[in-house]
Amino acid sequence: MTSEGSLSRFALIKAVLGPIMRLMFRLRVEGAEKIPGNGPVILAGNHLTFIDSMLLPLVCDRQVFFIGKDEYVTGKSLKGRLMAWFFIGVGMIPVDRDGANGGVAALMTGRRILEEGNIFGIYPEGTRSPDGRLYRGRTGIARLTLMTGAPVVPFAMIGTDKLQPGGAGIPRPGKVTVRFGEPMEFSRYDGMGRDRYVLRAVTDSVMTEVMRLSGQEYVDMYASKAKAA
Repeated sequence: MTSEGSLSRFALIKAVLGPIMRLMFRLRVEGAEKIPGNGPVILAGNHLTFIDSMLLPLVCDRQVFFIGKDEYVTGKSLKGRLMAWFFIGVGMIPVDRDGANGGVAALMTGRRILEEGNIFGIYPEGTRSPDGRLYRGRTGIARLTLMTGAPVVPFAMIGTDKLQPGGAGIPRPGKVTVRFGEPMEFSRYDGMGRDRYVLRAVTDSVMTEVMRLSGQEYVDMYASKAKAA
């Protein structure tokens, strides 16, 4: 996963696209130094639009691995091949999350990444916000930190939804801020990873920090339910 070839491609993408992204989006990064320089780390934040997953890996010194839809890397057109080259290069691991065992596969993939001492990025809401508000987090984030002992660094994407409304089309130039918070650790809950109240408490603690960093209004329901309404 962290082969020399993978890291070389990541370095190339970051060197070429990083300055372009920073200029195009007047990118401001706050608190990146709070991400531990080694060992397993979970980055957990809000999800406003498609370009969130393009920007996050480019603003971190260490490579960030994350789960993505397998359709992002299966396109046969030139655009599809370029997308596959980019996303696999920056650390995306394709998983069929819509399948019967999609949630378990994503969780186990995240666990493996963390046990190998890497950074795993996750959007606890589970999907993009339908209206710019912050929605209830799913407890996979809690299961991961309690299974692996990895600290959670909360982050907030600010402004990306204004540049790519609805998550489709070419993003407009504008201003984006990526803000990281202090690492959070939950060792006090060791051995309690099957307690649903503990899982909810840990998840809500992370989402409270994401809300503080982003300034978003919080909605105590799942984003997927809001989209289906």
